[in-house]
Amino acid sequence: MDRLNKYLAHAGVASRRQCDVLIRAGRISIDGEVVKDLATRVSPEQDVRLDGKSVTTEKFVYYLVNKPRGYLCTNHDPARRPLVIDLVPQIEQRVYTVGRLDEDSEGLLLLTNDGDLANRLMHPRYGVEKTYLVQVAGTPSVEDLAKLLEGVWLSDGHVKVKSLKRLRRQGESTWLRIVLAEGKNREIRRMLAKLLHKVIRLKRVAIGMVELGSLATRKSRPLSPRELRNLQRIAARNVPADDEPDGDDPDGDDS
Repeated sequence: MDRLNKYLAHAGVASRRQCDVLIRAGRISIDGEVVKDLATRVSPEQDVRLDGKSVTTEKFVYYLVNKPRGYLCTNHDPARRPLVIDLVPQIEQRVYTVGRLDEDSEGLLLLTNDGDLANRLMHPRYGVEKTYLVQVAGTPSVEDLAKLLEGVWLSDGHVKVKSLKRLRRQGESTWLRIVLAEGKNREIRRMLAKLLHKVIRLKRVAIGMVELGSLATRKSRPLSPRELRNLQRIAARNVPADDEPDGDDPDGDDS
């Protein structure tokens, strides 16, 4: 039996956190009884309804998208700006992005309706590596790079990169390859701003062993079985058997 919010999220109703809101509001019933207890568990044989309408689980899907700048990682925008989910119109299920890249960032995004995997890929406690190519103004010194590795203090705590490499100069800017194993909001941009180096361009090129490769901007493709197995393996690494993550994936990644 699954936690009710997990069951609802798997059915594509909403994220786990949003499902908790629906439960507290008394909008969910099981076998005709309204439930408000977030600890409620449910089996596939039971009749689960949202506002009187039957809720059934759906097949998990996993897509990789090459996000261009100017697109948002949300499923709805009142201003009607372009959305990443619009790049995968062939998906029938209600999917959402695994973590976020902000409007000015680009590159690899995963879309899925598998809330458990999404949470474990993006939550800092699981330490899944995300790789970025970052163009910064100026030339970061050896001391600057050492500070990124040692960590800097931001408003929400101490953060550091897992690894980095200076790639090349481009005019008055420098390209860096940065690997994170955390997920604080706009982490790379804020760390480099702390060192007085503005980010000009930021592109995510890998999550774990899944790479963006030659996929063109605005294009998408399903994950291969091998890529999915790799993600599931690293997401399960060092996780206690009774661990059950709660809530959404953080707004982390660098965005």
